[in-house]
Amino acid sequence: MINYDEINITDAVNARLADCQNPRLKQLVSGLTRHLHDFAREVELTEQEWEFAIQYLTETGKMCNDKRQEFILLSDVLGMSMLTVLLNNRKPQGATESTVFGPFHVENAPWYDNGDDISNGAAGQPCFASGTVRDMGGAPIANAVLDVWHSDEDGFYDVQYPHDKLAGRGRLRADENGNFNFRTIKPVAYPIPTDGPVGRLLQGTSRHPWRPAHIHFMVAAEGYSTLITHVFDKTDPYLKSDAVFGVRSSLLGDYQRHEAGEAAPDGTIMGEPFYTMQYDLIMTKPMAPEPALVQTEPQRQGGQRNG
Repeated sequence: MINYDEINITDAVNARLADCQNPRLKQLVSGLTRHLHDFAREVELTEQEWEFAIQYLTETGKMCNDKRQEFILLSDVLGMSMLTVLLNNRKPQGATESTVFGPFHVENAPWYDNGDDISNGAAGQPCFASGTVRDMGGAPIANAVLDVWHSDEDGFYDVQYPHDKLAGRGRLRADENGNFNFRTIKPVAYPIPTDGPVGRLLQGTSRHPWRPAHIHFMVAAEGYSTLITHVFDKTDPYLKSDAVFGVRSSLLGDYQRHEAGEAAPDGTIMGEPFYTMQYDLIMTKPMAPEPALVQTEPQRQGGQRNG
C-alpha cells in the first residue's frame, strides 16, 4: 500500500532519482525538492497560493523576449542573481569584485577605438571614463576587451527605446599598456521595469524599484577569468537600497564634475558641465582552465550597429 503524508512525500520524490546518471543534476533536483517541500511545510502553503505562484511564473515567462528577460529581473530582486555571483566569484583581496550581469546586455555591440564617444546620441551630460586593466601583481593586461553599457539621462537603456539604435554601449580594446578611455554620458539612477510581474511583486511587498547610477563593464582577456562588474556613482542615494542587491563598497567610483569652459581629458574645451571617472579593473586567473572568451575584433564600425 502506498501512503504518502506531508513528511514522507519528500523522500518518495527523491527516491525516484535513484537511476539518474548525472550526479550534479541529481544533487540539484534533490536539493531543490527538499527545500521546496520544506518551504511549503513551513508556511503552510495553500493550494490557491501554489496555483497563483504557477500563474505568476507563467506570466513572467510570457514577458520575456529578445530584448527583455523578466526571469532575470525576478532573480535579481529576490537576491538570487547576486547570491550566485557571490558563490561563484570568490576573489583575493585587491581584485575587482563581480556583481550582477543585469538584463540589458546586448551581444555584438559596436566596436570603438579608445577615445571614441560610445553614447551614440544617448541624452545626458558628457562623461569621460578611463582606467587601466591590470593583473593582481599590478602588471597591465594588454588588449583586454571591454564591453560597456549604461542608461541615458532618463534612466533608459537603448533596448528600451522604440527603435533599434544602439546607444550608450560599445566594445573597445585596452591598449598595449592596459589603458582604456572613452567618452559617453553620465549614468543616472533608474527604476527597473515595473510593468510586469516583477513590478507587481515589488509593489505588493512595499519595495522600490530603483538602481543606483552605474556603468556596466564586462572585461575579457586570454588567460584570465572574465570580469562582470559595475562602477557605481559613490554619491547616489540608492546605494544602500539597490533593488537588485548589486552594490559592493569596492565598486564605488568618483564621478567628478567639471564646469563649462574647462578642458576635457581629450583636450576639448567643453561648452557645458561634464564629468570624469577613473577606475582601474583588476583581473584574476581562473582557478581551473576555462575556454578563452576573448572576442575576435571585426572591422571597426564606428557608431553603427555591428551585425
